[in-house]
Amino acid sequence: MPVATIETSSPRAEAPTEGADVVQQMDRLTERLGHAKSSIGRVIFGQGYVVEHALVTLLAGGHGLLVGVPGLAKTRLVETLGTVFGLEDKRVQCTPDLMPADIVGSEILEEDENGKRHFRFIEGPVFAQLLMADEINRASPRTQSALLQAMQEKKVAVAGKDRMLPAPFHVLATQNPLEHEGTYPLPEAQLDRFLMQIDVGYPDVASERAMLIATTGDDEGKAVQVMTAEELMAAQNLLRAMPVGDKVVDAILSLVRSGRPEESANPLVTSHVAWGPGPRAGQALMLAVRARAVLDGRLSPSIEDVILLAGPVLRHRMGLSFGAAADGVTVDAVIDSILAPLG
Repeated sequence: MPVATIETSSPRAEAPTEGADVVQQMDRLTERLGHAKSSIGRVIFGQGYVVEHALVTLLAGGHGLLVGVPGLAKTRLVETLGTVFGLEDKRVQCTPDLMPADIVGSEILEEDENGKRHFRFIEGPVFAQLLMADEINRASPRTQSALLQAMQEKKVAVAGKDRMLPAPFHVLATQNPLEHEGTYPLPEAQLDRFLMQIDVGYPDVASERAMLIATTGDDEGKAVQVMTAEELMAAQNLLRAMPVGDKVVDAILSLVRSGRPEESANPLVTSHVAWGPGPRAGQALMLAVRARAVLDGRLSPSIEDVILLAGPVLRHRMGLSFGAAADGVTVDAVIDSILAPLG
């Protein structure tokens, strides 16, 4: 099966190879990703779960939604990922007055030395390989829809002309789960474009102690580049060549379909879920379990990968009914119930 080669000595992905070379490429990729995690660990403390899921998101070629209270290093994580993978990263602070042109760019009228007038396009921050959209739910629906096209189609339309975004292109957006004044909840269509929702919690005591010492001294750790953007894209192509066993495919399919009230036999789903995950959830889970297997040094994903990644992949793709809030039922409780048959 043809795949792209991962080479450490060259920034370009080489010609496809097959057979035993795939195993060697996977081994090299796992080793490089181990170095990447170590580099990130010099800057981000006590967030192993978050770092792993962020790496899964990038390897799977998707976008991530980081949900957590302020001060948990969400912005720093995105900057660190840009450094480690050699990605051009930009940041946009979302506010209610942010306009679509502030993200995608706009044309301005210029006059040259001969007096001729012409339009020149000025790129917005979306023209980056890694875009951080800080507090995305504070942007207006109009601005959110502009970002939606970029996330889905990897291009933007300005003045009737399509402009392709750099490759690779990833959006890591943040959202504060506590403050909702002046916010615009993301529509289901845009939530579905995020491969994973990554909930960011507080670090444990030991990690927070290490962070206090490391970040307030005169020798603060710094992340170093481990891979290039081209190597990341080659890794994403290689990931798609990874075989997935029938049992894992069946588990993903069963899990996604059992989360839909129209098709589920689970009473918690039929009575408390208003809408369930669509086919894109299954696609996201297929890519995510492959990425987690590579991070763990395995050549194929397992049922355990499906169980561990079900929450981040499905949590933002399911809507509860009004009765669920009255009964104290949460999305996580519903996901746990449909995971039960998988063990």
